Amino acid sequence: MPGRTPGRSLRIPLVCFLVLLPLNIPWSQISVTWLGVVHFLACLSPQLGSVVYHLFMNLEGGEPVYHTLLKLDVCGICMINTLGALPIVYITLFCYPWVRTVSLLIYILLSTHAVYCAVTARSSVRRLRSFAWQALFRFSFFLLRWVGVGCGSPTSLRHFLMMDALAVLGGVINITRIPERFRPGLFDYWCNSHQIMHVLVVGSILYLHWGVLDDLLWINSYDCPSN
Repeated sequence: MPGRTPGRSLRIPLVCFLVLLPLNIPWSQISVTWLGVVHFLACLSPQLGSVVYHLFMNLEGGEPVYHTLLKLDVCGICMINTLGALPIVYITLFCYPWVRTVSLLIYILLSTHAVYCAVTARSSVRRLRSFAWQALFRFSFFLLRWVGVGCGSPTSLRHFLMMDALAVLGGVINITRIPERFRPGLFDYWCNSHQIMHVLVVGSILYLHWGVLDDLLWINSYDCPSN
């Protein structure tokens, strides 16, 4: 059955993120500590949710148990969408404290609605669609950086764009069931769409980490214009 094998392989990135990520964050050089903490939790949450989901999904508890585990998995995705974007919003509006606070509150409220829509969605398509507004909100901040209105490291924007591109690609591949839809049975254990999606998600998290790390180090040497 496709999906059983990823439970084993997902433990490796979970352990790596749990142990190595805190060591890779230069805590002594970060001026806003809570951004580093939020970023660590964001990177860890989807791996933790997926491992729990795949580890217990074969329990003989029937449909209610399965849907509970699926909601835990979805919550992990929701957390990286929510917590992962907070440093991006904060640093983009670094020189506009009042606007920054309002934007963070709006994004948290928007994410709360997205979480509800995602955990109550009855199909994979609707579940993916639940994150659309979050993605558009983040993309608006990418545009602010691109036009020079928002702040941020010169190298972080390309990391964030690659992050979202890999995440969207993984979601589309998982929904369309490529490549197993063309050769049923051939990809039951290896190289099925679900496994490909998980590999792309890990890559997406790495790009998020590299981008946020660039930003967190960049704000230490950046002075906002006096006017």
